[in-house]
Order: sequence, then structure tokens, then C-alpha cells
Amino acid sequence: MLFQDLGARQVVADFSGGTLSSDGGVLFLRQVDQQLGLSRRLAGCFADRRDPHFVDHSLPQLLAQRLYGLALGYEDLNDHNELRRDPLLATACEKKDPSGQDRFNPAHRGIALAGASTLNRLELSNNQRSRGHKLPHDPRKIEACLLQMGVRGLPKHAREIVLDLDAMGHRLHGLQEGRHFSAYYDDYGYLPLYVFAGDLPLWAQLRLSDRDGAQGVVAALEKIVPAIRKRGRRARIIVRGDSGFCRDEIMSWCERQGVSYCLGLGRNAVLLERLGPALAEARARRCLCGAASVRVFAQFDYQTAKTWSRARRVVGKAEVMAAGDNPRFIVTNLPIRGFRGDPDRERFTARRLYEEFYCARGEMENVLKQQVLDLQADRLSTHYLASNQLRL
Repeated sequence: MLFQDLGARQVVADFSGGTLSSDGGVLFLRQVDQQLGLSRRLAGCFADRRDPHFVDHSLPQLLAQRLYGLALGYEDLNDHNELRRDPLLATACEKKDPSGQDRFNPAHRGIALAGASTLNRLELSNNQRSRGHKLPHDPRKIEACLLQMGVRGLPKHAREIVLDLDAMGHRLHGLQEGRHFSAYYDDYGYLPLYVFAGDLPLWAQLRLSDRDGAQGVVAALEKIVPAIRKRGRRARIIVRGDSGFCRDEIMSWCERQGVSYCLGLGRNAVLLERLGPALAEARARRCLCGAASVRVFAQFDYQTAKTWSRARRVVGKAEVMAAGDNPRFIVTNLPIRGFRGDPDRERFTARRLYEEFYCARGEMENVLKQQVLDLQADRLSTHYLASNQLRL
């Protein structure tokens, strides 16, 4: 399309487009992947039983394509039916010819990357025993690989590492394996276990929603804690979680292994009775000062009648607000006077332990939101548990 000349220059509009890409950021992902070695390490957890003479997409290339797609916001396999023509994505996946003219099958030339069906066979290879599924993976190797890479991101000379535990319900997308109705989420879903160290994910274990939220925590800690201690031998490890993880099995394991813990504790009649004087004091203070809310903290030793194997230190928050009383409890084995050598020996006193340390676990909620909102970790839409665990 020609327009009036601009002096000696000819003005031309060209709508043919050419070879374009809208995802220039994938080249930065490629640099990060090369530095971390993520695709290369994960490829070592798979077995490639294909005939190399008829293979266009190597295993590291398939994994890189899937990982980069997730990081770019393309969480669905269907997206790759268009992405497979993207030249920059092909470059990031180390395709020698980003235009795809070197494909083995002449019918596929001009399409550099794998389509949705090929990537789907990669995810389903552990569940399908057919000649089309020849890329099985070892879940234990992937678990160990990602744990090792996560621990490697921790400061080597850290003096203290806090492990945050949480379970998050992910809704299902149909009649999937392990389908169970969760009354808490009022829907069918899974209940994965997450373990974070700061903003580093160390563990993401798929679980059914008909189990206790603390199921599998000890087994996970038995792998996570040794990996951290191998990284930093002098690091003090503290396990932190809400009342869903307040189980004698977890606390007893931590005590035997020299691991500290700070866990939420559900209310009961005995605890409320022990906190009664603090609640009375909080009510009196609020009446005298007219504040919107008043907090008074108390601590005492407590042991359940049947479920706990020993007495433990409990910190109670007696909070009185305009809406009524708001008592809360935590249980811990952290020392009241702090650890020897700490510059601040008062950090584990009752008030500071609750307000500054325990409540800081709220930051993990933001990290979980990043997993779900930014990386679509809840897109567990394949039929089988094994393939959904691979996605997670």
C-alpha cells in the first residue's frame, strides 16, 4: 500500500506481518533456566524410550516448552497449538531452526515446537501403557531434584530457617481420580501440602481432600530437614503452621530431631478456663481506656487428656474487642529467653512470639496466591493423580 512520498523517501505500509512473537520475555526465562539447570535436571528424572531416528523434540526441549509456557501465563496445553509456531519460544527451547523447516515429517515443517497432544503424552506417560506414551518419569527423583534446587536457594550461612506449612484446597475440573467432596470448600477438590522457606517453595505434595490436613507432614520433614542441614549445618530450623498442623506426631518428631516449632492450637474449654484471668484483665483495661481492642497475653504448660504425649508451653492471646472476645492459642518449644548467642533474647516472650513471629506466617498466604494466581498451580485438570502431581 503506497502513500504520498516524504521528500526523497517512499512511504509504504506493509501488513504481511512476517515472523513475529509477542513474548520477548521468554529469552530472559531461557537465561534463568540455563543458570539454574532446571530443564536439564528434570530431564534426568524421565526415561526416553522413543526411537531417536524419528524424534523431533528432545526431552529437555519438551520440558522447557511446558515450563516456559506456564511462566508466560499459558497454563493450558491447548495454548501450545498456537505457541508451537512462536519463533522466540522455539529459540528459547534450543531449536536449531526456529522456523521448523528441519522437521523429520514434511507435513510438520514450518511448525518448530510440539503441540498439545505431544505434551499431553509427556504428562500421561506414567498412566498410559501404549506405544504413544514412552516418556515415563520417576516421581521420587523429581521430588528430590526440586527439593535440592529449592534448598540451594537458601543462604548457606543462615543461622535460622523457618519452614511454613500450609494446605490449600484446589477445586477439580471434572470426574477425576481421587474425587472427593470437601465440606470446608463446599466443592470437590484436592488438598495439596505446601512447605515454604520464606518465598522458596520446597515441597508441593498432592493429597486427597478426605484426609487430615496434617497427613504426610512428618514424612515430608524427614526429607526436607536433612536437605537443609546438609546445606547449612549450623542453621536452626523452626516449623511454623496453623492449628491444622498441631498434632502430637509432628511435635514429637520435631522434639526428637532438635527442630523447633510454633503451631496454632485450637480452643477448648480447658484452655479458655486457663486464659480466664487474662480475659478478665483485658476487659477491665478496655473499660478503663476505651480502646477499640485490648490484648493481654498469658503462658502456661498444657497437656491434653489423651492425644499429647507430654506437657508443652502454650501462649494464649486474650483479646477483647467491640465485637466480643477473641482468644487465640499457640503451642511451641521455643525457649522463653531465646537461644544462646541471639542478639535479641526477648523475641520469644509471649507477646512478641505471637505478634511478631507466629503472625508473620501470613506472608506465606501471599506466596500461595502467587502459586495459584500467577502460575496456575490449581490447574490440576488431567484425570490421573500421578499426572496432576507432575503438574503441581
